[in-house]
Amino acid sequence: MTKEAIVIGGGIAGPVAALALHRIGWQPRVYEARPADSDERGAFLTVAVNGLAALSALDLDPAHVLAAGFATPTVEMSNGRGRRLAVLPLGGPTPDGITSTTIRRGDLYAALRAEVAARGIPIEHGRRLTGFTETPDRVTAVFADGTTAEGGLLIGADGLRSRTRAVLNPGGPEPAYVGLLNAGGFTSRPVETAPDRLVRMAFGRRSFFGWVTAPGGETWWFANPPSRRPVRPGDFTPESWRAYLLGLFADDAFPATEIIRATDEILGPWNTEDLRRVPVWRSGRAVLLGDAAHAVSPSAGQGVSMAIEDAVTLGRCLDRSAVVPEALAAYEGLRRTRVERVVRQGRRNGSGKTTGPVGSAIRDAMFPVVMRMLSRKGDPQAWILEHRV
Repeated sequence: MTKEAIVIGGGIAGPVAALALHRIGWQPRVYEARPADSDERGAFLTVAVNGLAALSALDLDPAHVLAAGFATPTVEMSNGRGRRLAVLPLGGPTPDGITSTTIRRGDLYAALRAEVAARGIPIEHGRRLTGFTETPDRVTAVFADGTTAEGGLLIGADGLRSRTRAVLNPGGPEPAYVGLLNAGGFTSRPVETAPDRLVRMAFGRRSFFGWVTAPGGETWWFANPPSRRPVRPGDFTPESWRAYLLGLFADDAFPATEIIRATDEILGPWNTEDLRRVPVWRSGRAVLLGDAAHAVSPSAGQGVSMAIEDAVTLGRCLDRSAVVPEALAAYEGLRRTRVERVVRQGRRNGSGKTTGPVGSAIRDAMFPVVMRMLSRKGDPQAWILEHRV
């Protein structure tokens, strides 16, 4: 059996899968649709302790891979009047010294690709998958430029709009809009002094807002304006988008408007989407992982960590079974229930951001009570954060 692996997607899931397979003796090659010089400024994300622990299982040092980020173990929730509703753990420090970490998306991409390159794993850019065929012992990928690649396994780590998923699920599920837009940015100057490593999130009167002060003093922030319909190209100019956001937060007691005014370039708007249950994750020689299989709403804070767990689990299953179809079946058996539960959790978290005045009043009254009740039973996020591959 050939141990050459075709990895479709060079974002986060693809490089981690390549590292996991390389570690057990496979020869992966990563194919990324975007050109090598594509713009990766993007926003930021949090890698939770469960995702960092999975990286450690690949003999990677999370502190090195996420050196451009900073630890964020705690989040404070408040409402539009500035009333604190709860302080919740984001994860860590754990007994082995890891803490949930916030990092710019582009910096994480670059760090993972550097690890891939250091191991001599090839990455080819500008290679967009159009389809694949397979026999009992081989799979052949076909790309938009007319070229092909062959191997013993094809890994579809090609994101929310995965072509691999479409081949495995003809007429299958498409990304679903969850009723929220997304925006974000980084201030060009310090705005306020914030408690060290504390992420703050607020249910504003008209929109949800989150912010954290980075070690250099700039504020990293995001906003989730509710919208009944998805945003379309041309709906906003940069000027009208800024004005729209400032209007949303004009009556709130937290410093959203000051932070937005201190931001030279506001990212967005883009639509917040997740992915309903994907019926087919695998065939005999192809498999989905990360957002291609189970896109999680950002409200869960687990999209990246689920992708990393997927990749590490897949590597371990392939290490334990020389029969690829059996290994892929074992991988799905270990992952599907967990990730679908996390997707549901993200959808519930997001629904709390779109309540009207009456719903907001009920939420503000009940949120502290519910959190206290759950805390008496232990960390309500423990089932997510304490998981180890």
